[in-house]
Amino acid sequence: MKHFLRVLTQFFVFLYCKWLWRTLKFVTRKVTGRCELQRICYGNKPGARRTLQIESSLKFSKSELLQSAVSVRPDSVEKVIDDIMTLKKIKPATNPQLGISLQASLLQIVGYRGLLGEVENLRREPYDCENPEHEHMLLKLWKTLRPNAPLTGRITKQWCEIGFQGSDPKTDFRGMGLLGLHNLLYFAEHDKATALQMLHDSLQPRHSKLSKVEWEKTTVAKAIGYSFAIVGINITDLAYSLLASGALKTHLYNVAPEMPSLMHFQQTFCYLMQEFHKFWVEQDPCDIMEFNCIRNKFHKRILKQLSNPNMALCPHFAASDLLLVNL
Repeated sequence: MKHFLRVLTQFFVFLYCKWLWRTLKFVTRKVTGRCELQRICYGNKPGARRTLQIESSLKFSKSELLQSAVSVRPDSVEKVIDDIMTLKKIKPATNPQLGISLQASLLQIVGYRGLLGEVENLRREPYDCENPEHEHMLLKLWKTLRPNAPLTGRITKQWCEIGFQGSDPKTDFRGMGLLGLHNLLYFAEHDKATALQMLHDSLQPRHSKLSKVEWEKTTVAKAIGYSFAIVGINITDLAYSLLASGALKTHLYNVAPEMPSLMHFQQTFCYLMQEFHKFWVEQDPCDIMEFNCIRNKFHKRILKQLSNPNMALCPHFAASDLLLVNL
């Protein structure tokens, strides 16, 4: 009985809060002469803060038209905005900026959903050694990271030199599918200097023959001790989980003026690789057995950063790399 009364009380409190919120919105519109979408668009600069508020307003609206606006096709966005303006009795001629702001935010919203679908498809596509395109990407990864060391064969222990676990890398892509390979190759090509440095550092032994003074002057104070490619696939999983959970909306809504693309996701992966490398060194693990614990700490750090609506996880590309990214 007590449980029933508690549930009933919570239900009525919920109804009261809902009524109070709608009443407040009604009064605010009467006082300001603007609907909620107008207040959001005019009160916030372009970026995550504005788009997240618009997304929430549309999702929790009583209108089916507004609720469905977040799931339309990109080529239907303009028509949906016209329908919203008609529904809200807003004249485009006297409110031109509203349509522009709504269009940018809606493209970000539907673009995020499209990006998630594209990333999910890559994640579910297994690496196929019979597929020439897959094989070409894998060999390209090797040539980018080890340009002066030709492979002795397709299946060889040499793959361990860039951080795969065995003689055939295809077995390591099982968890993230083709997405892991795409990300690794993008990182190696677009942030080559950092990728090569990380690979070099990851192969260093824990104890150096340098003197203490010389050792302390090196860029990496402690040995790294992780498998580069395996870590890249693991960080791909982390990036995917951030995207799937919606946590990356903050970042992507801040960096993509309209529709987020796969390139934006891969640049985010580059940032995560760069930052994880630094974090690993800071944590100074005894061995690779601490990897999961450190990864979880890193994940929490990124989530905390993304809780700030102004946050953007921008990779530190060299000027020459930025030119490649924008081509």
